[in-house]
Amino acid sequence: MTDANGIWQAIEAEPRDTLTALFDADAGRLGRFSGEVAGLYLDWSKTHLTPALVDRYIAFAAARDFAGRRDALYGGAVVNVTEGRAATHVAERGEGSPDDVAAARTFHGRMRALIDAIEAEAFGPVAHILHIGIGGSALGPDLLVDALGRDSGRYEVAVVSNVDGAALEEATRRFDPAATLVVVASKTFTTTETLLNAASALGWMTEHGVDDPYGRVIALTAAPDKAVEWGVDETRVLPFAESVGGRYSLWSSIGFPAALALGWSAFEELLEGAAEMDRHFRFSEPAANLPLLAAFADHYYGHVRGAETRAVFAYDERLRLLPSYLQQLEMESNGKGVTLAGDPLSGHSAPITWGGVGTDAQHAVFQLLHQGTHLVPVEFVASVEVDHGFDDAHHRQLLGNCFAQGAALMTGRTAEDPARSYPGDRPSATILLDQVEPRTLGALIAFYEARVFAGAVLLDINPFDQFGVELGKEMAKAVEKGGEFDPSTTELLRRAFG
Repeated sequence: MTDANGIWQAIEAEPRDTLTALFDADAGRLGRFSGEVAGLYLDWSKTHLTPALVDRYIAFAAARDFAGRRDALYGGAVVNVTEGRAATHVAERGEGSPDDVAAARTFHGRMRALIDAIEAEAFGPVAHILHIGIGGSALGPDLLVDALGRDSGRYEVAVVSNVDGAALEEATRRFDPAATLVVVASKTFTTTETLLNAASALGWMTEHGVDDPYGRVIALTAAPDKAVEWGVDETRVLPFAESVGGRYSLWSSIGFPAALALGWSAFEELLEGAAEMDRHFRFSEPAANLPLLAAFADHYYGHVRGAETRAVFAYDERLRLLPSYLQQLEMESNGKGVTLAGDPLSGHSAPITWGGVGTDAQHAVFQLLHQGTHLVPVEFVASVEVDHGFDDAHHRQLLGNCFAQGAALMTGRTAEDPARSYPGDRPSATILLDQVEPRTLGALIAFYEARVFAGAVLLDINPFDQFGVELGKEMAKAVEKGGEFDPSTTELLRRAFG
């Protein structure tokens, strides 16, 4: 294996030309750093990647055994080394080991059978779906339903994740309890916030005259015995594999509310779009592998240029939840402080992911992006096809603003008045969907998953555990039990609870 340290020194020594100079020097730059997969056009040409830098990074990835770790992921081997298990979310879309794929198909079959029963009114008339979860058990379904289900006309879905009772109250206010199914999503079925919200939802149904509220509960979990113990009939428990991580779980039974709200064919298209991206990630040559190139850029800006954050802006209202979804996917996966060997990580871990929706963000945070002193790589996500009945001028202005922002960040502008000067040379990338539909959204999410995995390989970390999350849960339980805390926390508890 090649020495990673020596390659890294060569990466740090690469020239740092401006973006405009890179375009001037290479007529084929756009084609070299862009590509199309599964209805997505991805353009990384406005980053500081160069052919020489990419060659260095390909060697660096090889030194980190990128190909071997990728094969292990898709082969169902142990890749979550701290917990001693595989990460089989890719099998949910048919691209894992044969045994894992077969198991996923069995679980999908069970999910489809329950959806068929609901559509046949085995539960009586159903109009509303109250989905209760937190983290990956909520963010994924919420993104899918919000992006794809606005005009489905099938079921009204509300996703509740916050343990604040105001969130549950807002969701239930517009629902008819007698026409509502409660979906409880928890991988372990021990998540305290989720179970409290679920118990309160059942209480709401009882108060409104539902005779058997437990008979209207569907559980999504990797611990079916716990769901049955809690009170859910085993025929209404939809399992998924323990080796499917929460933030990677929307492809599994956790995607049930989306499959129900959108229809099974749409869910299958979502899986196939993700599988197309999987195949691109698995079999493309490194220099043309789009998730890998994106990971190279992420690592370069974090470790060579000192960027601590990355901004994602969705120039499509249907994708407004994408930045929030990516925050968990990227920061929970790659927000680690030690390597696979347990040594302290040198340099930054994952960048802090943040963002918003264009064009709103242009009138809020883009001032800092254009003229502030922070280097913030920016990502634009937009769709070619319009999906509303108003004048096409809305979409032309939306996309025009999106593309203009990237151009302005790169070129900048000089003026005699320093306050009116823009330094430029600020990197951005653009992802353009043909349209916001299940196949392209599946491919988009799988692109980000593959990119996170590639980034983890470059960092030499495990992206599949999340012990930092567990610490917060333990401390919250200690609060409930009246544990001892520091003076500040003790005073806050006294003021809140007496």
